Amino acid sequence: MADLLVVRPGPLTTVQDLGRRGVAHLGVPRAGALDEPALRAANRLLGNAPDAAGLETTLGGTALRPSAPVVVAVTGAPAPVRVDGRPAAWGAAVRVPAGALLEVGAATAGVRSYLAVAGGIDVPPVLGSRSADLLSGLGPAPLGEGDRLPVGSAPPGPAAEFVPLPGPPRELVLDLLPGPHAAWFAGPPPVAGYRVAAASNRIALRSEGPPLVRARAGELPSEGMVLGAVQVPPDGLPVVFLADHPTTGGYPVIGVVPRADLAAAAQARPGTPLRFAPRRG
Repeated sequence: MADLLVVRPGPLTTVQDLGRRGVAHLGVPRAGALDEPALRAANRLLGNAPDAAGLETTLGGTALRPSAPVVVAVTGAPAPVRVDGRPAAWGAAVRVPAGALLEVGAATAGVRSYLAVAGGIDVPPVLGSRSADLLSGLGPAPLGEGDRLPVGSAPPGPAAEFVPLPGPPRELVLDLLPGPHAAWFAGPPPVAGYRVAAASNRIALRSEGPPLVRARAGELPSEGMVLGAVQVPPDGLPVVFLADHPTTGGYPVIGVVPRADLAAAAQARPGTPLRFAPRRG
């Protein structure tokens, strides 16, 4: 069985699949790839199952050395791909010989690239998923230099030759469904004038811009939170919950961003203009 030696882990590279489903009642976040369509696309290019685990890099890429020949695909944020220093394809299946150095460089746009390998990253599952959860600490730790990642058996296929994907957003537009506490705020829901904050991470996309004004004082008891919930903490700046979000929270929820919009949120760099598009449920 092949494994991948981590030569350069990058700023933050984690193992991710499609996440943990049905365990929020235990206080366990969903986790999983922030840009789910990108991971699915990488797996399709290799003939993997849609939920096969791959690697999610953050801005700076990663470098790996396989112990046996492997086939990989890189999607998500565009980034240079090299095998032993020679340019290789992004968004396509690439054969990597045993012992060759596979490098995914810094993202040229967007935030998160996805590296899938034929057979998937075969780390032990925890509660039905191989995903690293940075909030609860479940799953494998972020990659470190010298780590070895086992690779599963290569699938029989068929593999896709091309999978189209949208580019990273120049302006992030998020639909906003009404939330349970919209009436807690003066005026209409947030619309324009926001930017993606540098403090954004796998837990939440944070915003910079005009703070929302509370029309109702008081606090809420903790209640269940869903993926895409838009909480408004005391500073008045909306926070959009992503894959590693806590399963409960006590700040008012002004709205919910549909799941289909969250892949773009995962690829929005700090400083990207952010606009909410309120609509009826």
